[in-house]
Amino acid sequence: MERSTRVSVFESDKPSEIQLIKSKLDDAKITNSVENSYLTFTTTPTATSLKIMVDLQDEKNAFQVIDAYLQQSENQ
Repeated sequence: MERSTRVSVFESDKPSEIQLIKSKLDDAKITNSVENSYLTFTTTPTATSLKIMVDLQDEKNAFQVIDAYLQQSENQ
């Protein structure tokens, strides 16, 4: 049984932004998952941060997809 290493490629506390990035990665055929984690320190105990996780070998391609999206949205 081979165990893959998963890495976080994007974090946000906005579910709509996470869903948009997740769909971009899905379109690029990059397997991904979303994880919840509680924020610490200065945030309220109920605030959560969402992370998009991908396999380590897909990390470079995932960052390219995310960078392209962020540049596109920045130029609008």
